[in-house]
Amino acid sequence: MERGKLNRGLSSRQIMMIALGGTIGVGLFMGSKSTILWTGPSVMISYALVGIFIFFIMRAMGEMLYVEPITGSFATFGYKYIHPLVGYLTAWSTCFQWVIVGMSEVIAVGAYMQYWFPSLPTWVPGLIAMIVLTTVNLVSVKSFGEFEFWFSLIKVVTIILMIAVGLGLILFGIGNGGKAIGFSNLWKNGG
Repeated sequence: MERGKLNRGLSSRQIMMIALGGTIGVGLFMGSKSTILWTGPSVMISYALVGIFIFFIMRAMGEMLYVEPITGSFATFGYKYIHPLVGYLTAWSTCFQWVIVGMSEVIAVGAYMQYWFPSLPTWVPGLIAMIVLTTVNLVSVKSFGEFEFWFSLIKVVTIILMIAVGLGLILFGIGNGGKAIGFSNLWKNGG
């Protein structure tokens, strides 16, 4: 048989885009708005500091996985190198976190649909999203990978466009009558 027919799993492009899209999540779109409204530009400092901290943790974990490639990664490392209780709590907190993330994503779908269809109950789009995702996932891994690839690509392209439009507004005044806003809003008027 041909190699392509034997491989019914995920392709490299699907895995990379799913990983990238999975790190973005809907929290970037919903959460950043409320965070900026509450804290102003100081949130950028917080995000930078936490980002640096997480970067070094992930680098360390990447090196540990390179030296000792095992299943379970951080829960197994916590169990083995710190204490069995740490591994146990890490594994269960990861499960709990994914349940919470899954629920928040479904709620976000309903909230986004409220923008276009204000009279639609929030739970309807969430239920439809769950049915579609479950159906695609049950069909085959390859179909789920392709589905996730395209939806992750939408998130990535949206972020790139948001950055481009934001820079156009800040530097060239695109959408503001040609009057560049500049970066002074970060410290003017209390942020």
